[in-house]
Amino acid sequence: MQARQALADIQHLLTHVLQAPSRWQALPPFADTDGELAAQVLDEAAKFVDSAIAPLQRGGDEEGCRFDAGQVRTPAGFRDAYQAFWQAGWPSLSCAPEDGGQGLPAVLECVLFEWLAGANHGWTMAPGLLHGAYECIKHHASDELKAQYLEKVATGEWLATMCLTEAHAGSDLGLVRTRGVPQPDGSARVNGSKIFISGGEHDLTDNIVHLVLARLPDAPAGPKGLSLFLVPKILQDGSRNAVVCERIEEKMGLHGSPTCVMRFDDATGWLVGEPNKGLNAMFVMMNAARLHVGLQGIGLLEAAWQKASAYAAERRQMRGPGAKDTSLIQDHPAIRRILHTQRAWIDGGRVLAYHTALQLNVAKHSTDAAARAAAQRWCALVTPVLKAALTDQGFHGASACLQVFGGHGYVREWGIEQIVRDARVAMIYEGTNEIQAIDLLVRKVLADGGQGLGALLGSLPGAAPSTAASVRRHALVEITQALAAAAQSDPELPYWVADDYLRAVALVLLEWAWGQIGAASPRERGSEPTSATDRWTAPAQAFALWVLPEFDLRTGILRQRIAHALESRPQEATGAQPICASSS
Repeated sequence: MQARQALADIQHLLTHVLQAPSRWQALPPFADTDGELAAQVLDEAAKFVDSAIAPLQRGGDEEGCRFDAGQVRTPAGFRDAYQAFWQAGWPSLSCAPEDGGQGLPAVLECVLFEWLAGANHGWTMAPGLLHGAYECIKHHASDELKAQYLEKVATGEWLATMCLTEAHAGSDLGLVRTRGVPQPDGSARVNGSKIFISGGEHDLTDNIVHLVLARLPDAPAGPKGLSLFLVPKILQDGSRNAVVCERIEEKMGLHGSPTCVMRFDDATGWLVGEPNKGLNAMFVMMNAARLHVGLQGIGLLEAAWQKASAYAAERRQMRGPGAKDTSLIQDHPAIRRILHTQRAWIDGGRVLAYHTALQLNVAKHSTDAAARAAAQRWCALVTPVLKAALTDQGFHGASACLQVFGGHGYVREWGIEQIVRDARVAMIYEGTNEIQAIDLLVRKVLADGGQGLGALLGSLPGAAPSTAASVRRHALVEITQALAAAAQSDPELPYWVADDYLRAVALVLLEWAWGQIGAASPRERGSEPTSATDRWTAPAQAFALWVLPEFDLRTGILRQRIAHALESRPQEATGAQPICASSS
Protein backbone atom coordinates (compact mmCIF):
# COMPACT_ATOMS: atom_id res chain seq x y z
CA MET A 1 0.00 0.00 0.00
CA GLN A 2 1.33 3.40 -1.00
CA ALA A 3 1.03 6.26 1.53
CA ARG A 4 -1.05 9.27 0.56
CA GLN A 5 -0.27 12.76 1.77
CA ALA A 6 -2.38 14.03 4.68
CA LEU A 7 -3.29 17.31 3.01
CA ALA A 8 -6.50 18.02 4.97
CA ASP A 9 -4.80 17.43 8.33
CA ILE A 10 -1.94 19.74 7.48
CA GLN A 11 -4.21 22.47 6.15
CA HIS A 12 -6.10 22.34 9.45
CA LEU A 13 -2.91 22.61 11.50
CA LEU A 14 -1.52 25.47 9.42
CA THR A 15 -4.71 27.48 9.06
CA HIS A 16 -6.75 26.87 12.19
CA VAL A 17 -4.22 25.78 14.82
CA LEU A 18 -1.21 27.95 13.94
CA GLN A 19 -2.90 30.73 11.92
CA ALA A 20 0.17 30.45 9.70
CA PRO A 21 -1.01 32.58 6.74
CA SER A 22 -1.59 35.69 8.85
CA ARG A 23 1.72 35.14 10.63
CA TRP A 24 3.86 34.86 7.52
CA GLN A 25 1.98 37.71 5.81
CA ALA A 26 3.12 39.97 8.64
CA LEU A 27 6.67 39.55 7.30
CA PRO A 28 7.55 41.78 4.31
CA PRO A 29 8.81 39.06 1.91
CA PHE A 30 5.57 37.06 2.24
CA ALA A 31 2.95 39.80 2.38
CA ASP A 32 1.42 38.65 -0.92
CA THR A 33 1.38 34.93 -0.07
CA ASP A 34 -2.16 34.32 1.14
CA GLY A 35 -3.66 31.11 2.44
CA GLU A 36 -5.29 30.29 -0.88
CA LEU A 37 -1.98 30.41 -2.74
CA ALA A 38 -0.31 28.27 -0.07
CA ALA A 39 -3.13 25.72 -0.31
CA GLN A 40 -2.68 25.51 -4.07
CA VAL A 41 1.07 24.96 -3.66
CA LEU A 42 0.52 22.16 -1.14
CA ASP A 43 -2.18 20.56 -3.26
CA GLU A 44 0.16 20.39 -6.26
CA ALA A 45 3.01 19.19 -4.04
CA ALA A 46 0.88 16.33 -2.72
CA LYS A 47 -0.05 15.29 -6.26
CA PHE A 48 3.60 15.33 -7.37
CA VAL A 49 4.82 13.33 -4.39
CA ASP A 50 2.07 10.74 -4.72
CA SER A 51 2.41 10.31 -8.48
CA ALA A 52 6.13 10.73 -9.17
CA ILE A 53 8.08 9.87 -5.99
CA ALA A 54 6.10 7.39 -3.90
CA PRO A 55 5.81 4.73 -6.65
CA LEU A 56 9.63 4.44 -6.71
CA GLN A 57 9.87 3.53 -3.02
CA ARG A 58 9.93 -0.29 -3.10
CA GLY A 59 11.75 -0.65 -6.41
CA GLY A 60 14.46 1.75 -5.31
CA ASP A 61 15.00 -0.24 -2.13
CA GLU A 62 15.15 -3.59 -3.91
CA GLU A 63 17.37 -2.47 -6.80
CA GLY A 64 19.57 -0.13 -4.79
CA CYS A 65 22.44 1.93 -6.16
CA ARG A 66 25.15 0.36 -8.32
CA PHE A 67 28.84 1.23 -8.13
CA ASP A 68 31.11 0.67 -11.13
CA ALA A 69 34.65 2.05 -11.32
CA GLY A 70 33.88 5.33 -9.60
CA GLN A 71 30.48 5.79 -11.25
CA VAL A 72 27.18 5.44 -9.36
CA ARG A 73 23.88 4.53 -10.98
CA THR A 74 20.72 5.23 -9.01
CA PRO A 75 17.67 2.92 -9.25
CA ALA A 76 15.39 2.96 -12.28
CA GLY A 77 13.21 6.04 -12.44
CA PHE A 78 15.18 8.07 -9.90
CA ARG A 79 16.89 10.35 -12.43
CA ASP A 80 13.71 11.07 -14.38
CA ALA A 81 11.85 11.84 -11.15
CA TYR A 82 14.61 14.19 -10.01
CA GLN A 83 14.71 16.02 -13.33
CA ALA A 84 10.94 16.52 -13.14
CA PHE A 85 11.32 17.67 -9.52
CA TRP A 86 13.78 20.48 -10.12
CA GLN A 87 12.32 21.56 -13.44
CA ALA A 88 8.93 22.00 -11.74
CA GLY A 89 10.57 24.35 -9.22
CA TRP A 90 10.08 22.28 -6.07
CA PRO A 91 13.64 22.63 -4.64
CA SER A 92 13.45 26.42 -4.84
CA LEU A 93 10.21 26.99 -2.93
CA SER A 94 11.76 29.10 -0.16
CA CYS A 95 14.82 30.44 -2.00
CA ALA A 96 14.94 34.15 -2.83
CA PRO A 97 13.45 35.18 -6.20
CA GLU A 98 16.66 36.97 -7.16
CA ASP A 99 18.45 33.61 -6.87
CA GLY A 100 15.97 31.74 -9.05
CA GLY A 101 13.67 30.78 -6.17
CA GLN A 102 9.99 31.31 -5.49
CA GLY A 103 10.29 33.24 -2.22
CA LEU A 104 7.66 31.28 -0.31
CA PRO A 105 7.54 30.74 3.48
CA ALA A 106 9.87 28.07 4.87
CA VAL A 107 6.98 26.09 6.35
CA LEU A 108 5.72 25.15 2.87
CA GLU A 109 9.13 23.72 1.99
CA CYS A 110 9.10 21.83 5.31
CA VAL A 111 5.75 20.23 4.53
CA LEU A 112 7.00 19.23 1.08
CA PHE A 113 10.13 17.55 2.45
CA GLU A 114 8.17 15.83 5.20
CA TRP A 115 5.98 14.29 2.51
CA LEU A 116 8.96 13.37 0.35
CA ALA A 117 10.69 11.56 3.22
CA GLY A 118 7.55 9.59 4.05
CA ALA A 119 6.97 8.69 0.40
CA ASN A 120 10.55 7.71 -0.47
CA HIS A 121 13.27 8.48 2.04
CA GLY A 122 16.05 7.07 -0.14
CA TRP A 123 15.21 9.33 -3.10
CA THR A 124 14.71 12.35 -0.83
CA MET A 125 18.26 12.14 0.48
CA ALA A 126 19.45 13.58 -2.86
CA PRO A 127 17.83 17.05 -2.55
CA GLY A 128 17.89 17.00 1.25
CA LEU A 129 20.96 19.24 1.59
CA LEU A 130 20.09 21.70 -1.17
CA HIS A 131 18.57 24.38 1.01
CA GLY A 132 21.40 24.27 3.53
CA ALA A 133 24.02 24.49 0.77
CA TYR A 134 22.10 27.37 -0.78
CA GLU A 135 22.11 29.31 2.50
CA CYS A 136 25.80 28.60 3.05
CA ILE A 137 26.82 29.82 -0.41
CA LYS A 138 24.47 32.80 -0.29
CA HIS A 139 25.77 34.11 3.04
CA HIS A 140 29.45 33.18 2.89
CA ALA A 141 30.71 32.63 -0.66
CA SER A 142 32.44 35.28 -2.75
CA ASP A 143 30.54 37.13 -5.46
CA GLU A 144 32.41 35.11 -8.08
CA LEU A 145 31.34 31.79 -6.56
CA LYS A 146 27.76 33.01 -6.14
CA ALA A 147 27.63 33.97 -9.81
CA GLN A 148 28.68 30.46 -10.85
CA TYR A 149 26.92 28.25 -8.31
CA LEU A 150 24.17 29.96 -6.30
CA GLU A 151 21.31 29.79 -8.79
CA LYS A 152 22.23 26.27 -9.89
CA VAL A 153 21.98 25.10 -6.27
CA ALA A 154 18.91 27.21 -5.47
CA THR A 155 16.94 25.71 -8.33
CA GLY A 156 18.26 22.21 -7.76
CA GLU A 157 19.72 21.93 -11.26
CA TRP A 158 22.92 20.89 -9.48
CA LEU A 159 22.85 18.88 -6.27
CA ALA A 160 25.15 19.52 -3.31
CA THR A 161 26.85 17.63 -0.49
CA MET A 162 28.41 18.45 2.86
CA CYS A 163 31.74 16.60 3.20
CA LEU A 164 32.51 16.62 6.92
CA THR A 165 33.14 13.19 8.40
CA GLU A 166 36.43 11.30 8.20
CA ALA A 167 36.97 7.67 9.15
CA HIS A 168 39.22 8.38 12.13
CA ALA A 169 37.23 11.37 13.39
CA GLY A 170 33.52 10.48 13.42
CA SER A 171 31.58 13.31 15.04
CA ASP A 172 34.75 15.01 16.31
CA LEU A 173 35.34 17.46 13.48
CA GLY A 174 38.30 18.89 15.32
CA LEU A 175 40.27 15.83 14.15
CA VAL A 176 39.68 16.50 10.43
CA ARG A 177 42.90 16.03 8.38
CA THR A 178 41.80 17.01 4.86
CA ARG A 179 43.99 19.86 3.58
CA GLY A 180 43.30 22.86 1.39
CA VAL A 181 46.42 24.54 -0.05
CA PRO A 182 45.92 28.03 -1.57
CA GLN A 183 47.09 28.59 -5.15
CA PRO A 184 48.30 31.80 -6.84
CA ASP A 185 45.09 32.06 -8.90
CA GLY A 186 42.91 32.22 -5.77
CA SER A 187 41.81 28.59 -5.87
CA ALA A 188 42.97 25.81 -3.53
CA ARG A 189 44.16 22.24 -3.94
CA VAL A 190 42.11 19.98 -1.68
CA ASN A 191 43.44 16.60 -0.53
CA GLY A 192 41.85 14.07 1.80
CA SER A 193 39.14 11.45 2.25
CA LYS A 194 35.60 11.70 3.59
CA ILE A 195 33.09 9.01 4.54
CA PHE A 196 29.29 8.85 4.87
CA ILE A 197 28.76 11.39 2.08
CA SER A 198 25.12 11.19 0.99
CA GLY A 199 24.91 11.68 -2.76
CA GLY A 200 28.67 12.07 -3.15
CA GLU A 201 28.39 10.55 -6.63
CA HIS A 202 25.28 9.80 -8.71
CA ASP A 203 23.63 10.24 -12.10
CA LEU A 204 20.76 12.51 -11.04
CA THR A 205 22.37 15.81 -12.09
CA ASP A 206 25.16 16.85 -14.41
CA ASN A 207 27.21 18.41 -11.62
CA ILE A 208 27.59 18.03 -7.86
CA VAL A 209 28.74 20.88 -5.61
CA HIS A 210 30.76 19.56 -2.67
CA LEU A 211 31.19 21.74 0.42
CA VAL A 212 34.28 20.33 2.10
CA LEU A 213 35.70 20.98 5.57
CA ALA A 214 39.51 21.09 5.41
CA ARG A 215 42.54 22.78 6.96
CA LEU A 216 44.76 25.48 5.53
CA PRO A 217 48.51 24.78 5.89
CA ASP A 218 48.98 27.18 8.81
CA ALA A 219 45.67 26.39 10.53
CA PRO A 220 45.59 25.86 14.30
CA ALA A 221 44.60 22.44 15.63
CA GLY A 222 41.06 21.59 16.55
CA PRO A 223 37.74 22.92 15.27
CA LYS A 224 39.00 26.52 15.22
CA GLY A 225 41.38 25.57 12.42
CA LEU A 226 38.74 24.38 9.95
CA SER A 227 37.94 26.15 6.71
CA LEU A 228 35.20 25.44 4.16
CA PHE A 229 35.87 24.88 0.47
CA LEU A 230 33.54 24.60 -2.51
CA VAL A 231 34.76 21.74 -4.71
CA PRO A 232 32.63 20.95 -7.81
CA LYS A 233 32.54 17.59 -9.53
CA ILE A 234 32.74 19.32 -12.93
CA LEU A 235 34.85 22.43 -13.39
CA GLN A 236 33.75 25.49 -15.32
CA ASP A 237 35.62 24.40 -18.47
CA GLY A 238 33.67 21.13 -18.51
CA SER A 239 36.53 18.93 -17.29
CA ARG A 240 36.19 16.43 -14.45
CA ASN A 241 37.67 17.61 -11.15
CA ALA A 242 39.97 15.32 -9.15
CA VAL A 243 37.08 14.12 -6.98
CA VAL A 244 36.83 10.32 -6.75
CA CYS A 245 34.12 8.09 -5.32
CA GLU A 246 36.00 5.07 -3.98
CA ARG A 247 32.95 3.01 -3.05
CA ILE A 248 29.41 3.23 -1.73
CA GLU A 249 28.47 2.01 1.74
CA GLU A 250 26.33 -1.11 2.21
CA LYS A 251 23.69 0.12 4.64
CA MET A 252 20.88 -1.12 6.85
CA GLY A 253 18.40 1.03 4.91
CA LEU A 254 18.25 3.88 2.39
CA HIS A 255 19.34 1.55 -0.39
CA GLY A 256 18.10 4.04 -2.98
CA SER A 257 20.56 6.67 -1.73
CA PRO A 258 24.30 6.32 -2.43
CA THR A 259 26.35 6.96 0.71
CA CYS A 260 29.87 7.43 -0.60
CA VAL A 261 33.49 7.28 0.44
CA MET A 262 35.00 10.30 -1.32
CA ARG A 263 38.65 11.08 -2.08
CA PHE A 264 39.96 14.48 -3.10
CA ASP A 265 43.26 14.19 -5.02
CA ASP A 266 44.54 17.73 -5.54
CA ALA A 267 40.97 18.68 -6.38
CA THR A 268 40.36 22.30 -7.34
CA GLY A 269 38.27 24.22 -4.84
CA TRP A 270 37.65 27.71 -3.51
CA LEU A 271 37.45 29.03 0.03
CA VAL A 272 33.94 29.78 1.29
CA GLY A 273 33.87 32.40 4.03
CA GLU A 274 36.87 33.36 6.13
CA PRO A 275 39.95 31.22 6.75
CA ASN A 276 39.68 28.99 9.83
CA LYS A 277 35.98 29.80 10.21
CA GLY A 278 34.52 26.94 8.23
CA LEU A 279 32.26 25.85 11.06
CA ASN A 280 30.74 29.33 11.20
CA ALA A 281 29.87 29.04 7.52
CA MET A 282 28.46 25.55 8.00
CA PHE A 283 26.35 26.45 11.03
CA VAL A 284 24.26 28.90 9.01
CA MET A 285 22.37 25.87 7.78
CA MET A 286 22.21 23.99 11.08
CA ASN A 287 18.77 24.93 12.45
CA ALA A 288 17.05 24.36 9.11
CA ALA A 289 18.91 21.07 8.61
CA ARG A 290 18.00 19.75 12.06
CA LEU A 291 14.39 20.76 11.53
CA HIS A 292 14.30 18.92 8.20
CA VAL A 293 15.66 15.75 9.81
CA GLY A 294 13.02 15.98 12.54
CA LEU A 295 10.41 16.27 9.80
CA GLN A 296 11.81 13.09 8.25
CA GLY A 297 10.86 11.36 11.50
CA ILE A 298 7.31 12.68 11.19
CA GLY A 299 7.03 11.77 7.52
CA LEU A 300 8.25 8.23 8.07
CA LEU A 301 5.99 7.75 11.10
CA GLU A 302 3.00 9.04 9.11
CA ALA A 303 3.76 6.53 6.33
CA ALA A 304 4.07 3.70 8.85
CA TRP A 305 0.85 4.76 10.60
CA GLN A 306 -1.06 4.84 7.32
CA LYS A 307 0.02 1.31 6.46
CA ALA A 308 -0.80 0.00 9.94
CA SER A 309 -4.14 1.82 10.10
CA ALA A 310 -5.22 0.46 6.70
CA TYR A 311 -4.22 -3.08 7.66
CA ALA A 312 -6.02 -2.82 11.00
CA ALA A 313 -9.21 -1.75 9.20
CA GLU A 314 -9.16 -4.85 6.96
CA ARG A 315 -7.67 -7.69 8.99
CA ARG A 316 -9.94 -9.77 11.24
CA GLN A 317 -8.56 -11.81 14.09
CA MET A 318 -9.96 -13.08 17.40
CA ARG A 319 -12.84 -11.40 19.19
CA GLY A 320 -12.48 -7.99 20.74
CA PRO A 321 -13.73 -7.39 24.31
CA GLY A 322 -17.50 -7.88 24.32
CA ALA A 323 -17.68 -8.93 20.68
CA LYS A 324 -19.64 -12.00 19.55
CA ASP A 325 -17.79 -12.54 16.27
CA THR A 326 -14.25 -12.22 14.97
CA SER A 327 -13.25 -8.56 15.15
CA LEU A 328 -11.28 -6.23 12.98
CA ILE A 329 -7.96 -5.81 14.71
CA GLN A 330 -8.57 -2.05 14.87
CA ASP A 331 -11.29 -2.88 17.43
CA HIS A 332 -8.81 -4.46 19.82
CA PRO A 333 -7.70 -2.00 22.54
CA ALA A 334 -4.03 -2.96 22.19
CA ILE A 335 -4.07 -1.98 18.51
CA ARG A 336 -6.02 1.21 19.11
CA ARG A 337 -3.48 2.20 21.73
CA ILE A 338 -0.62 1.77 19.25
CA LEU A 339 -2.34 3.68 16.47
CA HIS A 340 -3.67 6.54 18.59
CA THR A 341 -0.33 6.97 20.37
CA GLN A 342 1.61 7.29 17.11
CA ARG A 343 -1.06 9.69 15.81
CA ALA A 344 -0.51 11.83 18.92
CA TRP A 345 3.19 12.11 18.12
CA ILE A 346 2.58 12.91 14.46
CA ASP A 347 0.00 15.64 15.09
CA GLY A 348 1.80 17.26 18.01
CA GLY A 349 5.16 16.97 16.27
CA ARG A 350 3.80 18.71 13.20
CA VAL A 351 2.57 21.67 15.23
CA LEU A 352 6.00 22.08 16.82
CA ALA A 353 7.88 21.65 13.54
CA TYR A 354 5.65 24.01 11.55
CA HIS A 355 5.76 26.61 14.31
CA THR A 356 9.55 26.35 14.25
CA ALA A 357 9.61 26.85 10.48
CA LEU A 358 7.53 29.99 10.93
CA GLN A 359 9.97 31.17 13.62
CA LEU A 360 12.91 30.68 11.23
CA ASN A 361 11.29 33.23 8.93
CA VAL A 362 10.54 35.60 11.82
CA ALA A 363 14.18 35.44 12.94
CA LYS A 364 15.30 36.34 9.43
CA HIS A 365 12.69 38.81 8.20
CA SER A 366 10.81 40.47 11.08
CA THR A 367 11.16 44.24 11.42
CA ASP A 368 10.70 43.89 15.21
CA ALA A 369 14.01 43.33 16.99
CA ALA A 370 12.34 41.75 20.02
CA ALA A 371 10.41 39.34 17.81
CA ARG A 372 13.60 38.38 15.99
CA ALA A 373 15.38 37.71 19.28
CA ALA A 374 12.52 35.59 20.62
CA ALA A 375 12.38 33.61 17.36
CA GLN A 376 16.13 33.02 17.43
CA ARG A 377 15.85 31.78 21.02
CA TRP A 378 13.04 29.40 20.03
CA CYS A 379 14.99 27.98 17.08
CA ALA A 380 18.21 27.56 19.05
CA LEU A 381 16.51 25.70 21.90
CA VAL A 382 13.82 23.76 20.08
CA THR A 383 15.54 22.47 16.94
CA PRO A 384 17.77 19.96 18.79
CA VAL A 385 14.68 18.78 20.66
CA LEU A 386 12.77 18.24 17.44
CA LYS A 387 15.66 16.52 15.71
CA ALA A 388 16.18 14.05 18.55
CA ALA A 389 12.65 13.42 19.80
CA LEU A 390 10.95 13.18 16.41
CA THR A 391 13.56 10.91 14.82
CA ASP A 392 13.54 8.71 17.91
CA GLN A 393 9.77 8.39 17.64
CA GLY A 394 9.99 7.98 13.87
CA PHE A 395 11.98 4.78 14.35
CA HIS A 396 10.36 3.38 17.50
CA GLY A 397 6.89 4.41 16.37
CA ALA A 398 7.39 2.75 12.99
CA SER A 399 8.47 -0.38 14.84
CA ALA A 400 5.28 -0.18 16.89
CA CYS A 401 3.26 0.13 13.67
CA LEU A 402 5.02 -2.99 12.34
CA GLN A 403 3.66 -4.75 15.43
CA VAL A 404 0.11 -4.16 14.16
CA PHE A 405 0.82 -6.52 11.25
CA GLY A 406 2.04 -9.36 13.43
CA GLY A 407 4.21 -11.73 11.39
CA HIS A 408 3.16 -10.09 8.14
CA GLY A 409 4.99 -6.93 9.15
CA TYR A 410 8.33 -8.72 9.18
CA VAL A 411 8.14 -9.73 5.52
CA ARG A 412 8.86 -7.36 2.68
CA GLU A 413 5.60 -7.40 0.74
CA TRP A 414 3.78 -5.05 3.12
CA GLY A 415 6.48 -2.37 3.01
CA ILE A 416 6.47 -1.56 6.71
CA GLU A 417 9.85 -3.20 7.37
CA GLN A 418 11.50 -0.87 4.85
CA ILE A 419 10.22 2.15 6.75
CA VAL A 420 11.68 0.79 9.99
CA ARG A 421 15.06 0.24 8.32
CA ASP A 422 15.09 3.60 6.57
CA ALA A 423 14.00 5.50 9.69
CA ARG A 424 16.88 4.30 11.85
CA VAL A 425 19.54 6.49 10.26
CA ALA A 426 17.80 9.75 11.13
CA MET A 427 18.69 9.19 14.79
CA ILE A 428 22.37 9.22 13.78
CA TYR A 429 23.02 11.87 11.16
CA GLU A 430 22.97 15.66 11.49
CA GLY A 431 24.48 15.02 14.91
CA THR A 432 23.47 11.89 16.85
CA ASN A 433 20.53 12.30 19.20
CA GLU A 434 22.88 12.11 22.16
CA ILE A 435 24.85 15.03 20.72
CA GLN A 436 21.59 16.94 20.26
CA ALA A 437 20.75 16.39 23.91
CA ILE A 438 24.18 17.58 25.05
CA ASP A 439 23.91 20.59 22.75
CA LEU A 440 20.56 21.48 24.30
CA LEU A 441 21.42 21.05 27.96
CA VAL A 442 25.13 21.84 28.21
CA ARG A 443 25.70 24.40 25.47
CA LYS A 444 22.37 26.19 25.41
CA VAL A 445 20.32 25.75 28.57
CA LEU A 446 23.01 25.67 31.25
CA ALA A 447 25.11 28.32 29.52
CA ASP A 448 22.80 31.01 30.90
CA GLY A 449 21.61 29.11 33.96
CA GLY A 450 18.36 28.15 32.28
CA GLN A 451 17.13 31.71 31.82
CA GLY A 452 16.53 31.32 28.08
CA LEU A 453 14.51 28.14 28.52
CA GLY A 454 12.52 29.72 31.33
CA ALA A 455 11.73 32.70 29.13
CA LEU A 456 10.65 30.42 26.31
CA LEU A 457 8.34 28.38 28.53
CA GLY A 458 6.89 31.52 30.05
CA SER A 459 6.05 33.03 26.67
CA LEU A 460 4.63 30.09 24.72
CA PRO A 461 2.08 31.61 22.33
CA GLY A 462 -1.60 30.79 22.26
CA ALA A 463 -4.13 29.75 24.85
CA ALA A 464 -3.28 29.81 28.55
CA PRO A 465 -1.96 26.48 29.84
CA SER A 466 -3.99 24.25 32.14
CA THR A 467 -3.07 24.03 35.80
CA ALA A 468 -1.34 20.69 35.23
CA ALA A 469 0.63 22.08 32.29
CA SER A 470 1.73 25.06 34.37
CA VAL A 471 2.91 22.69 37.11
CA ARG A 472 4.97 20.71 34.62
CA ARG A 473 6.56 23.83 33.16
CA HIS A 474 7.40 25.06 36.65
CA ALA A 475 8.89 21.67 37.53
CA LEU A 476 11.09 21.78 34.43
CA VAL A 477 12.35 25.26 35.29
CA GLU A 478 13.02 24.16 38.86
CA ILE A 479 14.94 21.09 37.75
CA THR A 480 16.95 23.18 35.29
CA GLN A 481 18.02 25.53 38.08
CA ALA A 482 18.97 22.58 40.29
CA LEU A 483 20.99 21.03 37.46
CA ALA A 484 22.84 24.29 36.90
CA ALA A 485 23.77 24.47 40.58
CA ALA A 486 24.77 20.81 40.91
CA ALA A 487 26.84 20.88 37.70
CA GLN A 488 29.19 23.44 39.23
CA SER A 489 30.73 20.75 41.41
CA ASP A 490 29.84 17.71 39.27
CA PRO A 491 30.70 18.64 35.67
CA GLU A 492 29.79 15.15 34.40
CA LEU A 493 26.21 15.33 35.68
CA PRO A 494 24.65 17.14 32.68
CA TYR A 495 26.22 14.64 30.28
CA TRP A 496 24.70 11.72 32.17
CA VAL A 497 21.18 13.13 32.11
CA ALA A 498 21.05 15.11 28.86
CA ASP A 499 18.85 12.52 27.10
CA ASP A 500 16.34 12.49 29.95
CA TYR A 501 16.31 16.27 30.04
CA LEU A 502 15.66 16.57 26.30
CA ARG A 503 12.76 14.11 26.54
CA ALA A 504 11.24 16.11 29.39
CA VAL A 505 11.48 19.31 27.33
CA ALA A 506 9.96 17.54 24.32
CA LEU A 507 6.97 16.38 26.36
CA VAL A 508 6.29 19.86 27.73
CA LEU A 509 6.43 21.28 24.20
CA LEU A 510 4.15 18.55 22.88
CA GLU A 511 1.69 19.32 25.67
CA TRP A 512 1.64 22.92 24.47
CA ALA A 513 1.13 21.74 20.88
CA TRP A 514 -1.85 19.59 21.85
CA GLY A 515 -3.26 22.52 23.82
CA GLN A 516 -3.16 24.53 20.60
CA ILE A 517 -4.89 21.75 18.66
CA GLY A 518 -7.57 21.47 21.31
CA ALA A 519 -8.19 25.21 21.37
CA ALA A 520 -8.73 25.22 17.61
CA SER A 521 -11.29 22.41 17.51
CA PRO A 522 -14.99 23.19 16.94
CA ARG A 523 -15.91 21.58 20.24
CA GLU A 524 -13.64 23.96 22.13
CA ARG A 525 -15.40 26.89 20.49
CA GLY A 526 -18.80 25.65 21.63
CA SER A 527 -19.98 24.00 18.42
CA GLU A 528 -21.62 20.62 18.13
CA PRO A 529 -19.25 17.66 17.83
CA THR A 530 -18.41 16.68 14.27
CA SER A 531 -16.38 14.01 12.50
CA ALA A 532 -13.60 16.62 12.18
CA THR A 533 -13.62 17.02 15.96
CA ASP A 534 -13.51 13.22 16.46
CA ARG A 535 -10.44 13.04 14.21
CA TRP A 536 -8.43 14.86 16.91
CA THR A 537 -10.09 13.42 20.04
CA ALA A 538 -8.56 9.93 20.12
CA PRO A 539 -4.94 11.05 19.67
CA ALA A 540 -5.46 13.83 22.23
CA GLN A 541 -6.62 11.25 24.74
CA ALA A 542 -3.74 8.94 23.82
CA PHE A 543 -1.28 11.77 24.39
CA ALA A 544 -2.69 12.38 27.86
CA LEU A 545 -2.84 8.69 28.79
CA TRP A 546 0.17 7.10 27.12
CA VAL A 547 2.69 9.82 26.20
CA LEU A 548 2.63 12.64 28.73
CA PRO A 549 3.09 10.39 31.82
CA GLU A 550 6.66 9.85 30.63
CA PHE A 551 7.36 13.35 31.94
CA ASP A 552 7.16 12.10 35.52
CA LEU A 553 9.52 9.23 34.68
CA ARG A 554 12.12 11.54 33.13
CA THR A 555 11.93 14.18 35.84
CA GLY A 556 12.13 11.43 38.46
CA ILE A 557 15.40 10.25 36.93
CA LEU A 558 16.70 13.82 36.84
CA ARG A 559 15.80 14.44 40.49
CA GLN A 560 17.43 11.20 41.55
CA ARG A 561 20.66 12.00 39.72
CA ILE A 562 20.74 15.56 41.09
CA ALA A 563 20.14 14.28 44.62
CA HIS A 564 22.97 11.77 44.20
CA ALA A 565 25.30 14.56 43.09
CA LEU A 566 24.30 16.74 46.04
CA GLU A 567 24.79 13.92 48.54
CA SER A 568 28.43 13.64 47.55
CA ARG A 569 29.21 17.07 49.05
CA PRO A 570 27.94 19.24 51.91
CA GLN A 571 24.58 20.88 51.23
CA GLU A 572 25.81 24.32 52.29
CA ALA A 573 28.42 24.24 49.52
CA THR A 574 25.94 23.70 46.77
CA GLY A 575 23.76 26.76 46.92
CA ALA A 576 20.99 24.55 45.53
CA GLN A 577 17.46 24.54 46.86
CA PRO A 578 15.69 21.32 47.81
CA ILE A 579 13.85 19.67 44.95
CA CYS A 580 10.17 18.79 45.28
CA ALA A 581 9.38 15.09 45.02
CA SER A 582 6.70 15.27 42.36
CA SER A 583 5.68 17.45 39.45
CA SER A 584 1.98 17.05 40.08
